[in-house]
Amino acid sequence: MTETARPSLPRNRPRNRPRILADLTPLRTSVHYRRLWFGNTISWIGQGMTTLAISLQVYDITRSTFAVGLVGLFSLVPLVAFGLYGGAVADTVDRRRLGLVSASGSAVLSAALAAGAFAGFEHVWFLYGVVALQAVCAAVNSPARSAMIPRLLPPEQLPAANALNSMTTTSGFLVGPMLGGLIVGFAGYQSAYFIDAVAFSASLYAMWRLPSMRPDRAVGAKKASVLEGLRFLATRPNLRMTFFSDFCAMIVAHPRALFPAVAVAWYGGDARTTGMLAAAPALGALLGGVFSGWQGRIRRHGLAILFAVGAWGTAIAVFGLTRNLWLGLFFLAVAGCADTVSMVFRNTMMQVAAPDEMRGRLQGVFIVVVAGGPRLGDFLAGSVADLTSPTVTVTGGGIACVLALGLLALRWRGFARYDARNPTP
Repeated sequence: MTETARPSLPRNRPRNRPRILADLTPLRTSVHYRRLWFGNTISWIGQGMTTLAISLQVYDITRSTFAVGLVGLFSLVPLVAFGLYGGAVADTVDRRRLGLVSASGSAVLSAALAAGAFAGFEHVWFLYGVVALQAVCAAVNSPARSAMIPRLLPPEQLPAANALNSMTTTSGFLVGPMLGGLIVGFAGYQSAYFIDAVAFSASLYAMWRLPSMRPDRAVGAKKASVLEGLRFLATRPNLRMTFFSDFCAMIVAHPRALFPAVAVAWYGGDARTTGMLAAAPALGALLGGVFSGWQGRIRRHGLAILFAVGAWGTAIAVFGLTRNLWLGLFFLAVAGCADTVSMVFRNTMMQVAAPDEMRGRLQGVFIVVVAGGPRLGDFLAGSVADLTSPTVTVTGGGIACVLALGLLALRWRGFARYDARNPTP
């Protein structure tokens, strides 16, 4: 190309102006990704509404907090059990079709909840059954949907896409329950469930417009097994480290289960204080997605993950030492922001460094880690706090997270040298 043929930059836009806000390039360049992102965002908000509505309805029927707690168990077990299987299926069939079928199943289940509520069918085991089936659909849908993204965008746009996806997830956690509470309060459970069922149409339409998404290489059903995916992961130290680093944060330094006790003992608060503590990491995660424009310039993804997980552990440790509520909320928000940064680069490494025929299974493992890790962290934090104190548990967990991460980084030194321009799994 000659010098005169080169397109000129806009005069009012500096060539190297640093980007601060989220990079919207994936939304501008790929109409398929844009539809999928908007559809998923609407669906996640609808699912957040349903999640809260089910908890409220279970409590309304039983007046038991234990019964409400079982909702999480009925969701977790199928999610973990079918997450790995769903990833294996995603590596054998057309991922577009698998996404359509599983999302349609979730929509039908939301419609069943609405029909039951309209009919006055108030049986807690019906709600538990729907929750379990919804978790199965999600466990099958998520690996297929995540494995589609690298087929829609070039590798250099994947960090931006994963940051945008993190905003979708966080919006579902924040906006969905708030809308769900308002809608249930004004119009009843049936309205929340019905809106969720209708909201799935956006995701279904986006997937319907996608091209065929079969894996790059034809993989037989026997080869595309869960064990094959785990054996692949066992021989790929950089990909394996993405999971180990997340374990350091989500299992060793995860104080969520202690928020009710901490709200009273440290801040003299009540249920509203507990809600603020729970919302602070989510708000930080959302801000981490909104101000993610800088992430596209990072090439050392492994090093970025180490810094982010180290920041999580440090923020949690300092949170355990502060007795000022607003300062505590600030450090929890910092931890949430660091978690988003870690998630963006971990997901990008899996999408780029793994071959296409393995992406579904690795995303299945990712689901198990994301779903199971925090629950194990809740159990560990509660057990240690009973033996010691919340202060020792929270601060000690944050310090242990940083130390464990450092030992892992020393054991697998190549992880810090991982370069996105030459991805090595």
